[in-house]
Parts: sequence; structure tokens; C-alpha cells
Amino acid sequence: MSLSRSPSPNRGGGWSSPGLTTPYDNMSGTASPRKGYGDLQMNGGIGSSNVTWANAKAKSDQVNGYPSFSTRNNGFFSRHARQISRSLPSFVRGAEQEKLGRGRWYPRNGSKAGRILGFIGRTIWRLRLRLLITLSLILAVIVFYVTRESNGRLSYRPRLKKPTAMHRAYRRASLLGGGSQFVIILAANQGGGVMEWKGPREWAIERDSVRNKKKYAKKWGYNLEIVDMSTKKRYAHEWRESWEKVDTIRKCMRKYPKAQWFWWMDLNTFIMEPSYTLQKHIFNDLSSNTYRDINDYNPLHITHPFNDTKLDPEALSPNGDGKVSSIDLIIPQDCAGFNLGSFFIRSSTWTDRLLDVWWDPVGYEQKHMEWEHKEQDALEHLYINQPWIRGHTAFIPQRKINSFPAGACGQNGEDKRIHYKEADRDFVVNMAGCEWGRDCWGEMYNFRELSNKLNRTPWEKFKDGISDRIKAMKAKPEGKEGKA
Repeated sequence: MSLSRSPSPNRGGGWSSPGLTTPYDNMSGTASPRKGYGDLQMNGGIGSSNVTWANAKAKSDQVNGYPSFSTRNNGFFSRHARQISRSLPSFVRGAEQEKLGRGRWYPRNGSKAGRILGFIGRTIWRLRLRLLITLSLILAVIVFYVTRESNGRLSYRPRLKKPTAMHRAYRRASLLGGGSQFVIILAANQGGGVMEWKGPREWAIERDSVRNKKKYAKKWGYNLEIVDMSTKKRYAHEWRESWEKVDTIRKCMRKYPKAQWFWWMDLNTFIMEPSYTLQKHIFNDLSSNTYRDINDYNPLHITHPFNDTKLDPEALSPNGDGKVSSIDLIIPQDCAGFNLGSFFIRSSTWTDRLLDVWWDPVGYEQKHMEWEHKEQDALEHLYINQPWIRGHTAFIPQRKINSFPAGACGQNGEDKRIHYKEADRDFVVNMAGCEWGRDCWGEMYNFRELSNKLNRTPWEKFKDGISDRIKAMKAKPEGKEGKA
């Protein structure tokens, strides 16, 4: 049977389409896949012969298994919610647009600045992993170079150890930076307190010199031993004025048994280039930075090597055994011979033997009236007369660790091998002999200011450049007014 339109129930009962209202409840092949309504009893026994709209709807709900529910707009507020909401006042424009963009961030009204900020934000979000790694590396570098500055006060008393920064620990480690292998010995308070009273200039020289060595040793992880050289008698029968250097070196070697090289520095020395490390400047290539044959520069005119044929081949060789490992003493030479204002000595069995002979009281008693430069002349005497000393002694160009100002060794004018050169950025300057007719404080001050100028940071150079330009601009009007 074909239907001209879809079947639909009538509210008064029955179906609008023909053939759907029939007394045959159990007929097969009906249009509905369900059983007939007459087989079910609902609402007090209403049968299939009296099918109404309410009965059909209730029966359909039971067959489908869905619970009953309230129809839409069943209640006053549900039916009139839209009308009530429209009658309320509106405080925000574009409320519907705000709902569409909820949870999102939009630029400021589409402005150019807003678009740029949005682009930056999206780029950062895409590169967040790389940025996190980069920031972690920057933080690690900052932590590595965090330092604790000391109060800068001069004191000879031992202090409690403070936590060491990571970069200092790295530079001090023997297997990494190797700074713990070096000890700087600085002679301080020479003659003060007993033989003579110090004046303001002497205290200023000592303050600047000590501060300079502390800063350098702290930067590269070296050990610093500041020795109080106050004149006092250790033994009444063998007091040796200005011979404390030998005994002090022996004490330091006992105090630092794991150190390898000891660098003696007089108080009148000043490190001009704190960026130089001893390793790179000297010890990484010791063979090319030193020479064994004193004939390369021989102001004392010492005969070298020995002419005695009974000596072994090493003693007869001008370069000894030629091995870097056999070098135990490194000294510079000035215009008058050996200079011990700045020199290196290594801890070894040979050094113990040298210090014993060097400190021998018999030699002092017999020769101290002849040796004008005391322990320095004593070492020259040993080098000239003892073959076993030459094989372990090396010389270093003076300007490498002990440059002189123009006033020292200036009898023959400026000497390129001795005097300080600003253009070459010499490592150390030694105001040797400044107490004899020269201004020690003036020289120390000038070299200190020059070192600060040469080692400025880029930011300090920038600030100084601006300051110089301002001063030049102020000087021009003053010059014009003077001419007028």
C-alpha cells in the first residue's frame, strides 16, 4: 500500500492516513515494526480499540526504554528567559564578540604594536625549548663566575676559609687550571717597626703592592704568601740582615708541600698585566721562554761552560742536559748581573741542597763584607764556582717577569732588554733601587694608573671616551676666551 504523505496521529484519536487504524492488532506486515498497542494495558485497561494520542505517546516512551522528561519551556523562567535577558541593561559593548574570543589574546584593536607583540609571543612559544636551554647555559655561566670579594684590608693574620667560587676551584685544581701548583711569595714590611719608622708613602707603596698581588692570585687561583720581613733576630750568633729571602723560601716549601713552583717578588714590584697566567706566559713553553747558555746575555762575563775535562758531559755542555724537566731555578739578569727581585724556584731535591749551601753560615761569615748585594752575590758566587748548579739553572729575559723603569740601569740609556715597554705590554715592572735617589711612590703610582688604563673593560673605555670628549669641548671655549 502506498501513502500519499507521511502518516501522522490525530490529537482526538486515530491516524490521519488510511489503513493505520484497524482492529487487527496482530496482523503481520503492518507499517509499524512494533507490536500492536492492543497487547499492552495502560491507564486502567484502555485497549487497542480505543487508541488516543496520549496513550500512544506514553506507550512509545515505554517501548523505547527512555524515562519521561519535561518538555522545553516547561516553567515561567524557562519560557521567558530570553525576554528577561533582553530587558536587562547592557554594560559591555560587543558581548557576543567577547564570547567568541574567550580564552584567546588579541592585539590592541589590531594595531601595529599589537601585531608585533603577538608575533613575538608566538615565536617565543614555538622556540620555548631552545630558549630554555639557552637561559640555562647563561645561568650556568653566571653561577660559574660568581665571586666573593674580600674587604681589601691588609692583614698578616690567617683568616678562616670562605666558600670558593666555581671558577676559582676550576683554576686551582691541579688537573684543570693548575693554579694550586704555584705560590707567590711577597716580601712585606721590610725594615718597618724595628730599624725605622714607616712614613705615609711607604705604607701606600706596601698597600698597593699587596693589593695588586692579592687580586692577581685570587683571579687565577694561585697561592699567595705574604711574608712579614720585619727586622728581628732569629739567632743572636747568625743574624743576617737582608738574607731572610733564603730562609723564607724554605719555610714556604714546607707550608705548601704539594706546590711545584714558587715565585718570589719584592715589595717594589707591580703586576702590570693581570690577564696573563703563569702557565701561558711562561711554563707551557718553558724551553722557548728560557735559555740555559748564559753567553746569550752575560753582563758578569762568566766563563761558560767549564774547561775542566774531569767533569761529566752535562757540566761541560753550555745547555746542560737540555731537558726542561731539569730546570729548577729561573732567574733574570739586569745590567749588573743576577736579579732576585722576581724569580722562580721549584720544589725538588736539588733545591733543598741549593738552599742548604746558600744559607751556609760559613759562607756568610767569610764573604758578607765583600758581597754588596748579599744573597744575590752569594748565588752568583755559587753559580761561578759550582758546576752542579749550572746544570739546573735557566735564565729568562728580564722583561718577561722583571722589567725596569727608565731610572733603573739607566747609565747607558734605554736598553730594550731591560726597560719597560708599554707597547709590548710587559708583564711585571720592578722599581728596583728607587730608594736611592728616585721617588718610589711616584713610580708605583704612575705604573698603577697605567695598568688600570691598559686593562680597562670596553664599558670603561666607552665612559672614558665620552668624558674626554666633554672635557675637550669645555676646553675649546676657554681657549677662545683667553685669546680674546
